[in-house]
Amino acid sequence: MAIFGNNSNKSEQHNWAGNLRFTPAKYHVADGERELISLLKTANQKGKIVRSVGARHSCSPIIETDDMLVSLEKFNQLHAVDDKRLEATVGAGMTVEEVGKALFKHHLAMENTGHIDQQSLAGAISTGTHGAGKALTNLSGPVTSIKLITGAGKCEMYNQNDHSDIMRALRVSLGALGIFTQITLKVLPAFRLKRQHYCTSVEDCLKHLPELMEENRNFGFYWYPRRDEVSLRLWNELGMGTQELPYARLDKEEIGWSQDLLPTPHELRYVELEYSLAIEQATDCFMEIRERILKKHRKEVGWRVLFRPVAADDNYLSNAYGRPTVAITIHQNACLPYEAYFKDIEQIFQAYDSRPHWGKMHSMTAKELKRCYPEWDTFQRVREAFDPNNTLLTPYLKRILIV
Repeated sequence: MAIFGNNSNKSEQHNWAGNLRFTPAKYHVADGERELISLLKTANQKGKIVRSVGARHSCSPIIETDDMLVSLEKFNQLHAVDDKRLEATVGAGMTVEEVGKALFKHHLAMENTGHIDQQSLAGAISTGTHGAGKALTNLSGPVTSIKLITGAGKCEMYNQNDHSDIMRALRVSLGALGIFTQITLKVLPAFRLKRQHYCTSVEDCLKHLPELMEENRNFGFYWYPRRDEVSLRLWNELGMGTQELPYARLDKEEIGWSQDLLPTPHELRYVELEYSLAIEQATDCFMEIRERILKKHRKEVGWRVLFRPVAADDNYLSNAYGRPTVAITIHQNACLPYEAYFKDIEQIFQAYDSRPHWGKMHSMTAKELKRCYPEWDTFQRVREAFDPNNTLLTPYLKRILIV
């Protein structure tokens, strides 16, 4: 393919946070599936590596490559809506925000979004990105069908009814099985939410934590180290959820459509460390993190700590595989030092049976990660079948996937 011999499209690339900068040998915006097929077949023949990229919101090196980086920005169309089945098929390069707006025109909505909605849908699904809610899975949960170009350059389509085991590997696959082009997901009739922010103490938050997680559609909390206070975040359909919080002060209340209220707007750029652990261990882990930050890092921390419950699922590499989960996220301003802070807190996470977020910073290797996922070997067999020549395995993916 001529593109492998063209040096005109070599340029420095970076992620949203700016902590990752690299220069691939080629950067290319793919026009469509036929071009991706040709590109991947040529890469197989020439022994090249191809990495796809969406909205660049991961702060891990998951998009970094020395070879070819391929953008999916043109895969940004709503392809089909099935009102009876409540399903929609969208281009993999659409951002979560774009999907929400497109669905709303059809009086539909995604079940949930993450903390932000600027990620590409394919990237959010592939890394197990999630929102907050004990009964809500991560964004891969509603996916019923995926169309992709495999690492071998074959155009394939898989669905939950006919290929349930393959779908369990595909949904959260880090881009290591192929390049997603279309995604079909279950959707809901458009719905309105009330979002409430309450300020309270750490002690009162943890005392009432079980009922807060149980009673509210979406629930999570922020802990602010410098004030040592908590901001409770509740999202509920009107008339639902916890009605009274006498131990907390209402700071903010909004009512609106789900796609407008589920994400939290951010102007500042930041980097993240996040691990997920069994819901039973979450409070103990959080309290250790709080104690460590108050003793060692309080003066240097510019951001809050986020605590979010997530429902269990059965996707092989999902960080919520097989267990109700809580994700604890450590933030830091992208312009401030974070390495020593993250390294110190990561030691606490790793003392628990925890799993890192694939799109966020962590130091674990494949040998360590294998112990975290009961179906690791099953996923690897699917990966080897889909990408027999390792055309999709960047150096970073080798570090986290190959023992």
